[in-house]
Amino acid sequence: MFRKLKEKLKNWTQGLIKKTVEEESEEEIKKTKEKEKKPKKQSKEKFQEEKKEKKKLKKQEKEAEEIIQEIEQKEKAKEKIKPIEEHEYVKPSPKTFDKEERAISEKIIQDIEAEEQEKKGFFKKVFSGISKVKISEEEFESYKEDLEMILLENNVALEVSDKIIQQLKERIVGKEFLKKEIEGQIKESLKDIIYEILLEPFDLIEKIKDKKLSEKKPYVILFCGINGTGKTTSIAKIGNLLKEKKISCVFAAGDTFRAASIEQLKKHGAKLNIGVIAHEYGSDPASVGFDAIKYAEKNHIDVVLIDTAGRMHTEKNLMAQIEKIAKVCNPDTRIFVGESITGNDIIEQIKTFNQSVKIDGIILSKADIDEKGGTALSVGYTTEKPILYLGTGQEYKDLQKFDKNKFVDNLGL
Repeated sequence: MFRKLKEKLKNWTQGLIKKTVEEESEEEIKKTKEKEKKPKKQSKEKFQEEKKEKKKLKKQEKEAEEIIQEIEQKEKAKEKIKPIEEHEYVKPSPKTFDKEERAISEKIIQDIEAEEQEKKGFFKKVFSGISKVKISEEEFESYKEDLEMILLENNVALEVSDKIIQQLKERIVGKEFLKKEIEGQIKESLKDIIYEILLEPFDLIEKIKDKKLSEKKPYVILFCGINGTGKTTSIAKIGNLLKEKKISCVFAAGDTFRAASIEQLKKHGAKLNIGVIAHEYGSDPASVGFDAIKYAEKNHIDVVLIDTAGRMHTEKNLMAQIEKIAKVCNPDTRIFVGESITGNDIIEQIKTFNQSVKIDGIILSKADIDEKGGTALSVGYTTEKPILYLGTGQEYKDLQKFDKNKFVDNLGL
């Protein structure tokens, strides 16, 4: 501000001096001509007058320089106290100028202030017109492709991805957002939708403790899923978790179909010091589960973990068999075990198992291999059931409780 004021004053002073010099030059020319006409006797008087005019001119120039210097000193002193904010003007003290000079400096300041206010008003009008925009369907389509790619790249099933994008469209099309915040608002809305899809997992340990206090019967958990998903290993991990919580349990070798399945479960039982109830291969798996429950009641064991044969969701006879197990054993919780890396295939699997045994919760194995984790979103949306645990390795301790907040953060939105 002081710089502008100083420049205007300087220009004004220089103009004044220039004007005075020009006027004096004209007068000198006239005087020279008059000297030629008038007697030499008057030249001395004119010389004295010229001398006085020059002194007056120098005095005016000196006063102008003093005004500029004083303004510069005030500016430097002001900067030492605090930084001068933009558009902040400090009027010079009236004592510094005489009446005419003060009027000129005030006029300059008023002109500068008026100019800045005009600019400010113009920009205010411009930005008020574009600060908010309403998202149209056409604009949403420009974001849709990128959002779909984010979901698909994170292993979210195509069917689920389409439904999520449709929900997002319903939430934001026609709504007004700040132009600079459109992308952030869309991503936040998408996060909210995903957060709503994923149910908060119930605490399995607390449910077991509640039944233990209220009933004498053991808490029964039925595990189901297709071949090779890590179902038997997941049962062993849950058994290890129960032991750590001082809750007793027994395994029921209900997979009487797959070769070496009974031996595999017995091996886990021996390592964990957990009993295994088993029949011969080919026997009725429902009877194995029933006997395990009776054994637990007799020996005051808290939980029965029932393994079942891995079966394809397209095999009707095996699906009918698991329905029978569920009917005979009447489990308190039915857990589906699937692979995190399955992708779109898991949707059809879980739909079929949910129809047969009414799934209560889900364990996703091999989550350590799948860094993206979109399968959790797919199964959560399809079944409207919570993800309980993630299998993160081959060790018994590699069982992680599902955290939907962490999951949404890891999606990369």
